[in-house]
Amino acid sequence: MAEYSIRHLTHYTYEKEVSHCLNLAHLCPTSNDRQICRELRIVILPKPTVTEFRTDYFGNTVYSFAVESPHKVLSVTAEAKVSTSDPVKKATTSLTFREVLEKLKFSTDKDTLEALEFVGDSPFINRSNLYKNFLEKYLPSDRPYLDAVLDYVKKFREDFKFKAGSTNIYTPLEEVLDKKEGVCQDFTHLSVAAFRSLGFPCKYVSGYIETYPPPGKPKLRGSDATHAWISVYSPGAGWFDFDPTNGKAITEEYIHTSVGRDFSDVSPLKGILFGGGKHKLKVEVDVSPMGDPDAIGNHI
Repeated sequence: MAEYSIRHLTHYTYEKEVSHCLNLAHLCPTSNDRQICRELRIVILPKPTVTEFRTDYFGNTVYSFAVESPHKVLSVTAEAKVSTSDPVKKATTSLTFREVLEKLKFSTDKDTLEALEFVGDSPFINRSNLYKNFLEKYLPSDRPYLDAVLDYVKKFREDFKFKAGSTNIYTPLEEVLDKKEGVCQDFTHLSVAAFRSLGFPCKYVSGYIETYPPPGKPKLRGSDATHAWISVYSPGAGWFDFDPTNGKAITEEYIHTSVGRDFSDVSPLKGILFGGGKHKLKVEVDVSPMGDPDAIGNHI
């Protein structure tokens, strides 16, 4: 069991006055079979007139709020304390990926039918033979499916270079695949596109993972960031999470906030505003262990 304290600040400064805004935040760590959100506090400045916690279509806890007073600065701070553990279910199955595809085609099981929702295209992901061919080269066909997925993320980490600032949310996945560089969001979108292109259900997972400074260097406040990884489905076994960026299955150091088809479903903060003009955005994330962490050297 690991315990973490998380602080996520989003700060907007607007060129012109905003008359009012409506917002939706995916900043709430979920409680599930491998983690418990023990405390959560969200502070909005200016103070909102309307706030609400609710559960969205994908089962995420989301926070909506409206600021109806004129403002030129909007600050959203989410603070949480979360306890995590290694996944209860182990990523093991005797089915090869060809056998998994056959079961996906013909199964009438409720969980499998619901999982098929995550095979289709979504706002940031379009299936294509390019991604299908890419995955077939990386995914061993003669291995048990979940073992093969683990092999895939390990090979992915070896071949793709993590390079902060090399891309943005609108960078085409074809470019990421061609240059073999990017950040966790790119690597997750590319992996989701690849698995779906071959016919496998695959989710985009958003959350946090602690990072570490170089030896002898202090950790800078706000130097962490949100992280992303994939979740794949195996009939009869369920969903299992893997991290292409760091080449491993998730462990207790991963903190889950939201899941969806792609980033558009789990954006930490999005909304509608009236006025404002140009704006400046500052985001600071701190993930601090409340005990001694076991892992080092993670990329976000």
